[in-house]
Amino acid sequence: MIEGKRILVVEDEFIVAAMLCDVLEDAGAVPHGPVGRINEAMEAIASGGIDAVVLDWNLAGEPSLPIAATLAERGIPFVIATGYGSVEAPFDDRPILGKPYVSGHLLEKLGAFFPD
Repeated sequence: MIEGKRILVVEDEFIVAAMLCDVLEDAGAVPHGPVGRINEAMEAIASGGIDAVVLDWNLAGEPSLPIAATLAERGIPFVIATGYGSVEAPFDDRPILGKPYVSGHLLEKLGAFFPD
């Protein structure tokens, strides 16, 4: 259950990010962002107060590896969003959210981080 959870949305396509934020709000979560660049994501993470992250794996042509590494280091759970179906190690064991997004899959993967 993600109600009340603060979810950072890292997505470089504004329309897609806005849709993700709407889905999260409708589920009772508190979306943060969206942010669309690696430096913006790193600043948001450094600010703290984030329970989980939806992480687009490709931000403006750059892989999100530094963001994923920082999240893993801090123990912040994240779902990797990608249209490629998989990502490289060491993050190939993380939950993958395929693009185009399916709202139910997003909520299911995030909800798994917060069992009742």
